[in-house]
Amino acid sequence: MLDYPALRAVASVVQTGSFERAATILNVTPSAISQRVKQLEERLGTVLIVRGTPCTATEKGEWLCRHMENVGMLEAELLGQLPALFDPDEPRQRVTLQIATNADSLGTWFVEAMANFAKNASYLLNIAVDDQDHTAEWLERGRVIAAVTSLEKPIRGCRRFELGILRYHATASPDFVARHFPDGVTAEAIRNAPTLTFNQKDRLQSGWIRQTFGQDLDHPTHWLPSTQSFVEAALSGMGWGMNPTQLTREHFASGRLVELVPGTPLDIPLYWQINRLAADRLAELTREVVTVAKRRLYCDQT
Repeated sequence: MLDYPALRAVASVVQTGSFERAATILNVTPSAISQRVKQLEERLGTVLIVRGTPCTATEKGEWLCRHMENVGMLEAELLGQLPALFDPDEPRQRVTLQIATNADSLGTWFVEAMANFAKNASYLLNIAVDDQDHTAEWLERGRVIAAVTSLEKPIRGCRRFELGILRYHATASPDFVARHFPDGVTAEAIRNAPTLTFNQKDRLQSGWIRQTFGQDLDHPTHWLPSTQSFVEAALSGMGWGMNPTQLTREHFASGRLVELVPGTPLDIPLYWQINRLAADRLAELTREVVTVAKRRLYCDQT
């Protein structure tokens, strides 16, 4: 028999980041939360929460949190049909959906989809950001219930939907091009011109170099973990970087940005993968994601 008060305690600690805030949400004392979590960990023989500031879930703890998301959705559905089951004296908790996406989707189209969904849904959203090549790992480890990913292969236990192509251009300011590529954008010049890299997982610049020059080339880089700052850094002449079409279109038109090599976009296909157990109850979420993506991303014409 599952100990749901203990499971709710774990989920609340992970969601809020502390035992004290979890106690406030569940209307119990912090010591009661601590006792419930400790007893459940002892029963299972594994640590569920890494104590810290904030508290975070272990891999096993994440799986319990995803289970509680599904339970919360089931309870909300049941109470919609049988509202008399709800005790008005008990605090009513809203389910928070854990979702992962890549930073450039978040900065170009994904917020629109989430806002459309949130307007008519009772759910709250917790959006995690990672590289599009790695968000699938969040699903596989049970850390999120759905994700925008570049992984075409369906993840076990998930449904997959094609979204479209996020198109990138190698961009720089005219001044930067004049300073670093006076004789054209050659392999030798690329080895010396500073680029912009989001983080250690970012392979877009390397991918464009390989696609354009047919080989891997070492290149100096600035590290800049911000989608909007990527554009601003390119505009300021700090370096060259891969920026989405949606964020560069106006700058290309005004001449403030140029392509390093015209007509060499890098296309990244994106997919929406969602936990199969939650997919039917979150059909509206998937509908909004797919609808906005089809409107804002490129479609593969091949």
